[in-house]
Amino acid sequence: MSKSVLVVEDEPNIIEAISFILSRDGWHVSSHSNGEDAVEAIRARAPDLVILDVMLPGRSGYDILRELRAGEGAGANLPVLMLTARGQTKDRALAEEIGASRFMSKPFSNAEVLEAVNALVAP
Repeated sequence: MSKSVLVVEDEPNIIEAISFILSRDGWHVSSHSNGEDAVEAIRARAPDLVILDVMLPGRSGYDILRELRAGEGAGANLPVLMLTARGQTKDRALAEEIGASRFMSKPFSNAEVLEAVNALVAP
């Protein structure tokens, strides 16, 4: 059975790179590029994992993660890999504080992404 991931990211080249890496590994990849209605997209698609960018148009990844974690149901426990171009310690600390499962700075290697997503959904 295929695992599904929703990539919430506004950079087309990053979406394409992640889609390529994960599709080759058997993942079903979909994407969403707007922070404003990302929570609705996540709930509608019910992925096994979300890859969430910090800086999105309309709403930050931190705000999206806060809403997911505050709600009831699948969003509260959904594995979330946060991506950011800013890898400062305070960004990582904030992501962990509000419930990110894992945090990764851009640029990242293909192997890093693959290892992270597979570790987050391991049985």
